[in-house]
Amino acid sequence: MEYKPLGNTGLLVSTLCLGTMTFHGGEGFYKVIGTMDQAGADELVKASFDAGINFFDTADVYSEGESERALGQSFRNLGIARKDVVVATKVYGRMGPGRNDVGASRGHIMDAVEASLLRLGTDHIDLYQIHASDVLTPVEETLRALDALVSQGKVRYIGCSNWQAWKIAKALGISEAKGLAKFDTLQAYYSIAGRDLEREIVPLLESEKTGLLVWSPLAGGLLSGKFTRENQTPEDSRRSSFDFPLVDKDRAWRILDVMGPIAKQHGCSPARIALAWLLAKPVVTSVIIGAKRLDQLHDNLAAVDVRLAPEEMTQLDAVSQLPSEYPGWMLKVQATNRFKDVPRF
Repeated sequence: MEYKPLGNTGLLVSTLCLGTMTFHGGEGFYKVIGTMDQAGADELVKASFDAGINFFDTADVYSEGESERALGQSFRNLGIARKDVVVATKVYGRMGPGRNDVGASRGHIMDAVEASLLRLGTDHIDLYQIHASDVLTPVEETLRALDALVSQGKVRYIGCSNWQAWKIAKALGISEAKGLAKFDTLQAYYSIAGRDLEREIVPLLESEKTGLLVWSPLAGGLLSGKFTRENQTPEDSRRSSFDFPLVDKDRAWRILDVMGPIAKQHGCSPARIALAWLLAKPVVTSVIIGAKRLDQLHDNLAAVDVRLAPEEMTQLDAVSQLPSEYPGWMLKVQATNRFKDVPRF
């Protein structure tokens, strides 16, 4: 296992992170995601920790809080010291019937953090993330609430998830101007089949030294090896009944056509190649993996040992390349004139 700083901080996290959305299951949306009982959760946490993973991600909304509860219980059941793990959770999703039981307002954040701490059975959260972009709450209100939690010692680092580039930039600017704790990470969807992040968000993260935590690196299972052009709805895959995240399927089949021979060359699954491609991207801090079975987890864990050759990366980059959009293509044209006499450009 390899480790990287969490954004522009001194905290080291494993480049693979165990996601716990599959823990418990619950009702509604999360019933489709997973039905992992406590014994199964313990098994996955142990295998991950034994493989060198020190980073675990959950959210209050996962299974209505039961994912957090199961993760905290796993650490206690396995005798894993709190100081040896980095625990990330999130706030925003609806956690009750009240009008203020949702969102990124100061009121909801202050209530939600206490509930998360109780469920996790800990006195602090290492990384507290705003799970979605709240269209009602001013960014400064959210940041001041998070800054207060950092000052109180209940939260050590903060991040956001599924935010727009402009809003992340605005938040970083407010934090700088007001002397508030700033976002250290963004958790976002990124995969070889979904590279939209590269248009605006990746350049921002690189410029501001903000960490990137990747969710759904296998595009909801589409890149697991179960799906093919000929078999687009395998029975044993969640994506067959829950088609998420959104992916250009025709483009995905072309990517899988290229991934197949590379996976065969490495003697591994297409899933490992998809994960290895992400791990090779400098902007990526950690890739969040999830599993319902131990064999799935072991296969994903083995991705850290896959080293893609430069020509293989070139092939994968080429087949998955984003179509040109404005202003990207215009910036490229104009940059040619500006830097044509500078060798490094």
